[in-house]
Amino acid sequence: MKGHGGSMKEDLDLCDLRFDPEGVRVLPPVGFQTAHYLVPKPREREREREGKGFRERERKVRMEGKEEDVKLGANKYSERQPIGTSAQTDKDYKEPPPAPLFEPGELSSWSFYRAGIAEFIATFLFLYITVLTVMGVVKSPTKCGTVGIQGIAWAFGGMIFALVYCTAGISGGHINPAVTFGLLLARKLSLTRALFYMVMQTLGAICGAGVVKGFMGKNQFTTLGGGANTVAHGYTKGSGLGAEIVGTFVLVYTVFSATDAKRSARDSHVPILAPLPIGFAVFLVHLATIPITGTGINPARSLGAAIIFNKDHAWDDHWIFWVGPFIGAALAAVYHQIVIRAIPFKSRS
Repeated sequence: MKGHGGSMKEDLDLCDLRFDPEGVRVLPPVGFQTAHYLVPKPREREREREGKGFRERERKVRMEGKEEDVKLGANKYSERQPIGTSAQTDKDYKEPPPAPLFEPGELSSWSFYRAGIAEFIATFLFLYITVLTVMGVVKSPTKCGTVGIQGIAWAFGGMIFALVYCTAGISGGHINPAVTFGLLLARKLSLTRALFYMVMQTLGAICGAGVVKGFMGKNQFTTLGGGANTVAHGYTKGSGLGAEIVGTFVLVYTVFSATDAKRSARDSHVPILAPLPIGFAVFLVHLATIPITGTGINPARSLGAAIIFNKDHAWDDHWIFWVGPFIGAALAAVYHQIVIRAIPFKSRS
């Protein structure tokens, strides 16, 4: 046997070899000065092979588990089940209780007022950015030199995406009395909180439009229309009302779908960033309805611009931008809660 430390061959008697306490390295006999020799014991080889086999089996089990999760999310909730009975098992998502109509305890909680402040700031920033964008497009003599209707739509949709992302964990990120009204009908929040949100949203919108007027000056702000919503020439009041109803329905229905806790539990393998589809819905609705009404779908946004602009023709059609969004929000709440989720049928069973 040849040692690693030299080239001299020396005969060793196997009876003189000594194992170290770990049982892995072989030590030379006493008085034999050479390096340690690595001699794995047969038992160690068996343990290593068993460990590799165990790890391989464990990896297969994990992969099978992932596949089963995907199948579960795709097939567990059959479309053929009777209405009101789908996805109601012991291990399934349980419907949270509806929010109380009045909750006096909220008035003594700081989180209640913090949420209202978040709604105020969010709506203020929303009006500031969007009305300034509208002013810039209207001010330019040639629309080719501006962002145009697409840019206005992106400003509204992008701000909703950013602001909902920022405030969703604080207030829910409503930024719109119509959204708050729809969630109230679905019993997602109390009447006390809903009224407080609407007041703060309206105040934020008025302040946001007021800051824009302060930057641009009264004369220029008035000349450019102040970003106020009106029914465009060539369209009837009925057309404007219908556009607001359908546009708000798209928005509020998207809000319900993107924030549905049951959907998140069922489709956990599909990541959903709720502000993204909500902002994208706002963008698409603006593309469609800016030529008709300038796109309200948000009573606070319409009221804030109208108060600061304060001209008769802005008030003539103003009722459309309250009635339309509230009808659209109510229809979206009824459709999602009764048709899609079948909440009343489940409560009976």
